[in-house]
Amino acid sequence: MHTASCLVNLECAACNLPYASDRLQKLCSACGMPLLARYDLEKAARTLSRAALRTRRADLWRYEEVLPVQDDHFRLALGEGWTPLLKARFGARIGCPATYIKDESSNPTGSFKARGLCLAVSRAWELGASSIAIPSAGNAGSALAAYCAAAGIQAHVFIPQDAPPAFAAEARAYGARVELIEGLITDCARKVREGVERYGWFDVSTLKEPYRIEGKKTMGYELGEQLDWQLPDVIIYPTGGGTGLIGMWKAFAEMQQLGLIGGKRPRMVSVQAENCAPIVKAFHAGVDRAEPWANARTVADGLRVPSAIGDFLMLQVLRESHGTGVAVSDGEMIEYARVMAAGSGVFPGPEGAAAFAAQIRLLDSGWLKRDETVVLFNTGTPLKQILLWT
Repeated sequence: MHTASCLVNLECAACNLPYASDRLQKLCSACGMPLLARYDLEKAARTLSRAALRTRRADLWRYEEVLPVQDDHFRLALGEGWTPLLKARFGARIGCPATYIKDESSNPTGSFKARGLCLAVSRAWELGASSIAIPSAGNAGSALAAYCAAAGIQAHVFIPQDAPPAFAAEARAYGARVELIEGLITDCARKVREGVERYGWFDVSTLKEPYRIEGKKTMGYELGEQLDWQLPDVIIYPTGGGTGLIGMWKAFAEMQQLGLIGGKRPRMVSVQAENCAPIVKAFHAGVDRAEPWANARTVADGLRVPSAIGDFLMLQVLRESHGTGVAVSDGEMIEYARVMAAGSGVFPGPEGAAAFAAQIRLLDSGWLKRDETVVLFNTGTPLKQILLWT
């Protein structure tokens, strides 16, 4: 029995106002907050079962019932998803033997951004978008450019001028129109807004459209499968815009309704850079929204997000899961990348190394118990920033 997408509608994450899913949508017109995709999960459960998944394709489209694309013709596929979950040899040495690494560097364009942009571009293409724009610290721009190339859609990518040059070169190779902007990703976002108003581009900035999160949530589904439907005790996740953190939490709720898992949830940990940690600061201050971070700087380009529209959703996830937030230094990221590579065979980007540094911090403080199962996310390849280690 085959069931395609069971998408029903969209719903505002803040005020719950419903929106039609058969047209391009942006933010909630009432409160300006992100929209989330909702599915007929009772219908989806008829075919999305543990048994059915054993025979499905080894990419993120294996979860088609809870993904938004309606027509198979618009399903872009470059090999995204179904990334390895590897038991880390260093786990025994640090006294936390059940430590795993979810290695997202094997995705197209070398990062987890491929998941979100695969879904965003596929659905935008299906709904008639002809040109798409994004502000990016680097990897999101590369992923957008690749999927737009696959669809034959023009991509417009805005990247901070001081980002590693490999990001702009890669996006240009895929045919994107790339502009380097003096400043941060927030300054790039301003240029995108200008292009949207002047040229009618479709903006796929983080959480400003509803489908990037649908690609990122597949990391949660994969963890369930790869751990035989027993979710880990703790997930340590490097956090910039936060779609992965929010997406996995959404996935766990869907998975329970589908009958794939029970009610157990991991404690979610948001890891940020010491010099750009708005979510960590807001979490420990006990507030519901994060103040924009002034003078944000870090070698981890994916973490240099001074202000995120989904801040309230990230903070909600941390509190609902009884999780926490940790900020680590650039020096720790560079050093722990070497330690992680030598102790596991996975050479992480600075963001993935930040997750490992946070694990050590949490073990030392006693917040993380040594007999717990922990998943660290390496969100991308270090090779685009290799000069950090030379």
